[in-house]
Amino acid sequence: MSSRQLVTVRETGVMWRRGFLQQTVRYMSTSRQAGVLFDVDGVLLRGGSVIPAARRAFRKLVDQNNNFLFPVVFVTNAGSCQRHHKAQQLSHFLDVQISPEQVVLSHSPLQMLKRFHDKCVLVSGQGPVTDIANTLGFQKVVTVETLREHHPLLDMVDHNRRPELPSSPLQTPPRIEAIILFGEPIRWETNLQLLIDVLLTNGSPGCEYDTQLLAQLPVLACNVDLMWMAEAPSPRFGHGMFMLCLESIYKKLTGRELQYQALLGKPSLLTYQYAERLLRLQNHNHKLTTIYTVGDNLMTDIYGANLYNRYLAQQHTAMTTTTKLVGQGTGSQVTMVVPEEELMSAAAHCHSILVCTGVYNPHSPLPSNQSSTVTETVFHGHRDLVLEPDLMEPSHVVEDVEAAVDLLLQHECPITSEL
Repeated sequence: MSSRQLVTVRETGVMWRRGFLQQTVRYMSTSRQAGVLFDVDGVLLRGGSVIPAARRAFRKLVDQNNNFLFPVVFVTNAGSCQRHHKAQQLSHFLDVQISPEQVVLSHSPLQMLKRFHDKCVLVSGQGPVTDIANTLGFQKVVTVETLREHHPLLDMVDHNRRPELPSSPLQTPPRIEAIILFGEPIRWETNLQLLIDVLLTNGSPGCEYDTQLLAQLPVLACNVDLMWMAEAPSPRFGHGMFMLCLESIYKKLTGRELQYQALLGKPSLLTYQYAERLLRLQNHNHKLTTIYTVGDNLMTDIYGANLYNRYLAQQHTAMTTTTKLVGQGTGSQVTMVVPEEELMSAAAHCHSILVCTGVYNPHSPLPSNQSSTVTETVFHGHRDLVLEPDLMEPSHVVEDVEAAVDLLLQHECPITSEL
């Protein structure tokens, strides 16, 4: 379906709306198996409030014993908490029991990147970043705050916050060997300054800059969302905006692009492969035929789902084009070191469903595939993503998550005469 057709569909009111199925279907389809990936912010929640359609939707997705009719995984680019905390939050808001094994945060696939687990890593973000890194398998973790305390002359922007010099020299922390960007920090100026210090000194921020370094420290970035939807009328800055600032500063000082070993979270291939693996585990390791993804962001949810659908279609035939595309956007060096059995994808299709309760504004036209170029003001995806307008065209546009659930139930569960 073209973007022009989608606009026409909205104008004529031919859109799946909540209430299409008035009764919950209580059984699984015998003809094929399906799994569902739900985004969280803008689909189920707006900041700290649940979207009303979400509870109605999930009442239709469980049986009389509150068991899910399909394998369900929540895939969010949030990353400032642990999986069990997010599972508890979702269980509370949705009135359905959610387990940590049903949650994929932006940083979750890092546990499969074992080649970095024994390196000394600098972590940037907010929340319990040290505990998160330890849980993922990283053994030697340094926070930006710890680095700031050991190098009190580096953070100079806030005059009232400049740390006092220690009476005796502190023990010098080990050389930083890699950087993990978990999410947007609270004090952007501090993190930007110290990250640049680490990058331009090859991991020893107490030294003088060397802008001609031949090799750059590995950088693993989670969550490339430029913006996200909270309670405010318009989207808020996301981690992608922080990364844009870091990339701009690095290029201004060195003349080179900041390189990433991996970009994790939606729309990366690794995140969808990891999510499908969790769906299969819920399905007793049986193959899933179809995956439905429900999201509110064209640049992450829809782009990622459509990219994964392309990958699924090509993985058994000629995969050259898709492999290069995914490698450019997600760090092919890292992707290749993950065990093949953990990355195996078995589904045949991945359908993208766009809801109108979050970042996506149904009153704004979708990007046109008639144009040979799309300006930066239109394409909010990350710098390393290959822009293809076709990948931002959802399979379906619906009003909210309840309408999305109605749609997938209608596809997967034929209505019997008893209903």
